[in-house]
Amino acid sequence: MKIEYLCKLSIKVFMKLTAQELYHKLVYEYKIIGEKAVINFSLKDLTISVETKDTVGNLLQEWLKAWMKKENIEFEENVNSQVFPDFYLNKGNLKKGLLEVKSFDWDRGPGFDLANFDSYCNSLLENTYRIDSDYLIFAYQMSGSVITIKDVWVKKIWELACPSGTYPIKVQEKKNVIYNLRPSTWYSERTKFKPFASKEEFLAALNETRYKYPQTRHANGHWLQKVLKNYHEHTGVLLTVE
Repeated sequence: MKIEYLCKLSIKVFMKLTAQELYHKLVYEYKIIGEKAVINFSLKDLTISVETKDTVGNLLQEWLKAWMKKENIEFEENVNSQVFPDFYLNKGNLKKGLLEVKSFDWDRGPGFDLANFDSYCNSLLENTYRIDSDYLIFAYQMSGSVITIKDVWVKKIWELACPSGTYPIKVQEKKNVIYNLRPSTWYSERTKFKPFASKEEFLAALNETRYKYPQTRHANGHWLQKVLKNYHEHTGVLLTVE
């Protein structure tokens, strides 16, 4: 009986949370906004203060992973750090609960990539459920080696993406080559280009951009129809995109 009792005590119960529930726990229960962190690096008998911003994003993601473990939150980390998403919040269904973690310097504004343009468009042909993934975003301010968490959001990709003056969707373009999808300044009332209101608007803008962009124009004839068909196959939902 004693052995059975001890075994029962050692079993951890993990919480299955949605991205919204994770955000609520992090922001309203844990109260992370306004908290400070110090970044140091130690090698043998020398410890230095790290004052560059290069490592902040990776450190915040590693901290989040450790925090979720401490809080007994169910998740699975992507074994390939270069492949979307960073975390799966639903280990029983890897088509749901996809979570990407982003961060940016509050004083400079969001300069991170939402996704690689070509890879994202191609992935939607077979894995259209990816469009429903969540982005957990940390805004920080850095002074010396001290960072302060200024704000946190959880957003869908269409709530981050926006139109631009050049293309129907904002992108990073160099020498007439599109590389990445870029975010709006979604939290600012003064921003010229507002985020899309729905995933349908986002898909329409992505499709129009593919028609306008010379490198994808000729192969774009049935891209949107294939994406909508694949979304229906995965989710049972028929999207209507004008």
